[in-house]
Amino acid sequence: MKKFDHTFFQNRDCEYFPCHGGVSEEEFNCLFCYCPLYCLGDKCGGDFSYTEKGIKNCKTCSKPHRAGGYEYVRLKFDDIREVIKKLKKKAGDA
Repeated sequence: MKKFDHTFFQNRDCEYFPCHGGVSEEEFNCLFCYCPLYCLGDKCGGDFSYTEKGIKNCKTCSKPHRAGGYEYVRLKFDDIREVIKKLKKKAGDA
């Protein structure tokens, strides 16, 4: 990965860095600190679970933080757009 590339960012000063296991510190990408795939629920493709209260827990997922993560997220943007369309339609119906 390129050090100063729009597809890669690190914040080593973050108190949680690295916040997910399975990726070396040198390769850990903080670009998607808040994952845009969260809204896709079980269709995100990541390694997640649900808590007892039904909240999606992404602590074990490193998909957006490892090599190829940017490209993977970018390929999911059509799915994200569909979620947004459905939310807008639902809000308009209310």
